[in-house]
Amino acid sequence: MDQILGQIGSTIGGFFGNPVVQLGIRAIGIYVVVLWLAAAYWAFRDLQGRTDNPVAPYVAASLIIVFTPVFFVLAVIVYRIVRPHERIGEVNERSLAEEALLNEVEAVPHCPGCARRVNEEWLICPTCRTRLNRVCPNCNRLVGLDWSLCAWCGKDFERRDLTAVPRSVPAPEPLAVPAQIPAAQSLSRARSPKPAGGIRAAAVAPAPDALPEH
Repeated sequence: MDQILGQIGSTIGGFFGNPVVQLGIRAIGIYVVVLWLAAAYWAFRDLQGRTDNPVAPYVAASLIIVFTPVFFVLAVIVYRIVRPHERIGEVNERSLAEEALLNEVEAVPHCPGCARRVNEEWLICPTCRTRLNRVCPNCNRLVGLDWSLCAWCGKDFERRDLTAVPRSVPAPEPLAVPAQIPAAQSLSRARSPKPAGGIRAAAVAPAPDALPEH
């Protein structure tokens, strides 16, 4: 039995003592070490694209290096379990897609009263009868309710049209015309005799008997 074990040991020793086998073992060892370091570098680069934390990639690479070339495979498996599932580029792309979808939904006209989809050319919502647009009085085209002027003809809605609303001019005051005397009354006044001056003097002058005696 001892001879058999000794023969097996000598055979194995001779096999590993072969220079070709030793060269192959060294090549395998070098390959494992390179694969170990490459796994650490891969974890470092992969985590850089998955997180904004500048320290996390160094921690992941150090974790794989600490596991030595023998157990680094286990470290890679642990890293693949705990790493973020989405890259930063994928997160940004998904955010942009959601934002574009929201903008597309918001671009569809909705009624402010009942929040239902309406047509851009409708004046009134047929569901809740909310006014949606108005017609420009100058060019008869649809304009928004919040427009301060017409984008088609340039009419200013906030400025009053002076030609449409005439200004009230105060009426002139009537001139004072003297009342006319009737012709018959003026003729009678002209024909009536004036009282004589002698009569008025006689009425005023005292009688001779009333004079005082000297």
